[in-house]
Amino acid sequence: MTSKEKIALLRQAMTKQNIDAFIVYSADPHMSEYLPEEWQERSWLSGFTGSAGFVVVTGQKAGLWTDGRYFVQAPKELHGSGIDLMKEGAEDTPNYIDWIIAEIPQNGTVAVNSLATSNTNWEALEQKLAAKNIKVVDLPLLKDIWVERTLQGKKNPVFVHPVERAGKSVAQKLSDIRQKMEELKASVHIISSLDDVAWTLNLRGSDVQSNPVFLGYIILTKNEAKLFVDLEKLDVEARKQMDESLVKMMPYEDFFTELGHLENETILISPNSNQSIFETLKAANTFIKAPVPGNLMKAIKNDTELEGFRTVMQRDGVAMVKFLYWLTHQAGKEEMTEYSIGEKLRGFRAEGKNFVGESFGSIVGYVENGAIMHYSAPKEGSKSVTNDSSILVDSGGQYLEGTTDITRTLALGAVSDDFKHNCTLALKGMIQLSMVKFPKGTRGVQLDAFARLALWKEAKDYNHGTGHGVGSFMNVHEGPQNIRKDMNFQELIPGMVVSNEPGFYWENHYGIRHENLIAVKETETTEFGTFYEFETLTICPFDRNVIATDLLTQPEKAWLNRYHDWCRQKLENDLEGEVKEWFLEQVKPL
Repeated sequence: MTSKEKIALLRQAMTKQNIDAFIVYSADPHMSEYLPEEWQERSWLSGFTGSAGFVVVTGQKAGLWTDGRYFVQAPKELHGSGIDLMKEGAEDTPNYIDWIIAEIPQNGTVAVNSLATSNTNWEALEQKLAAKNIKVVDLPLLKDIWVERTLQGKKNPVFVHPVERAGKSVAQKLSDIRQKMEELKASVHIISSLDDVAWTLNLRGSDVQSNPVFLGYIILTKNEAKLFVDLEKLDVEARKQMDESLVKMMPYEDFFTELGHLENETILISPNSNQSIFETLKAANTFIKAPVPGNLMKAIKNDTELEGFRTVMQRDGVAMVKFLYWLTHQAGKEEMTEYSIGEKLRGFRAEGKNFVGESFGSIVGYVENGAIMHYSAPKEGSKSVTNDSSILVDSGGQYLEGTTDITRTLALGAVSDDFKHNCTLALKGMIQLSMVKFPKGTRGVQLDAFARLALWKEAKDYNHGTGHGVGSFMNVHEGPQNIRKDMNFQELIPGMVVSNEPGFYWENHYGIRHENLIAVKETETTEFGTFYEFETLTICPFDRNVIATDLLTQPEKAWLNRYHDWCRQKLENDLEGEVKEWFLEQVKPL
């Protein structure tokens, strides 16, 4: 079926149920960014495969709201679907709830699947739609339309992430979380986000592609901890760890039944949890809506986790150098496509110790496809790559000790002076953010301009955030911290790991992005307060052929030379032959 045919079936179901608008969020019951296959409802309905975005369907119209990362990709994937692209953040794009109010009659009905709708989104809908007496109902209409949906059938094992890598025991994490519960006067705490469940219990899995997590919930009280999971997935060591940590293991499908037994409790729960949880509990309990305490604890990496990052960065750097040598020397000599290049890179990483898999699907964009920020090359029909022009490669690995995420932009042949100019502007931004020193209490939004300033001076910009949090053998995107234009009140704290990835994109021509991972660390305390700076974690040279050296200031050039010398020290002993000779040329001073 085409997207157009699927939407026609959905509209038939809406008519039968007297539904005026149906919203398909990009979510599962755990509000994950990357979804298990059976929860990819928005992708199935619309054909749009980006990680962010949602669809609203009325009797006559349909719209997809997504952010600037996908303004180039979305129109291609929505072509012929009858779904209009709504560019979030653009001045002429209406808020989706305002759009619904304008499109459907007073006293109408909007339906969602409450299992895949956050409490935050549900309440925003109810409050704004009340102005036209429009009600919100839970009605999972796609359940009967997506008949070939693949339900979770594989028993992907759940295994232990040992304290030697986690740096903190399950008992200590539960104690820390219970202390926060006590401070907030909560009697029960519900943890539903998959990375928070996995982090809390020092367990990992593979239920979501590229994310080492598993489907599960936790109900935590002062004296009890219950994990709801497919019990067949728990390996022997995982069961033993749960028993030793006094965590009761219960079937995943019993979670809502167990919720129904809770009465007269004060429940600490994230407003980003699914609305079905709130519906089950609201009649007999009170809520404290607040971020999961473990979410911030998870973001502040301990010394063991930081050392794990440093370890895997060296391993990943070796794989990247071998890959970059292969790509720059074989392009034009052997047949290759964007897709096959991504597979080749995975192969280089797989040679490394404790490699588990990719941390996300590699983004390999050749020439104009580089301008599609989160481009995913199809296996069949992806663009052929030769020794001409530029290529953007954004990739990462999951290792038992940590997670990597790196982007390099390369010249495979002749590139224009204009390309080099813009490439260097983006690089200047990455270097400026790498060098910044900032006082305690600083938020990411206050540093974002450092990465954009060189571009802004020429009235240029990029339409994505500069930095996202990164997990420790965990999701490559994690919060609560970030570095972007949007206001986020979470301050940057020593131990937090974030990406540093300014870029530049010229639609239908080329894309540029440079990315390292960086960690917040304390540097000094003066009469003016405590100051922090960033430790660069990623170890891999930049392509000298895309840099207009004359645009770099002396401090920027000095930083880049120091960085390349550090790369040499870290990687040269693990390289040999022609690869090593080439690498040593790449890391020479500019």
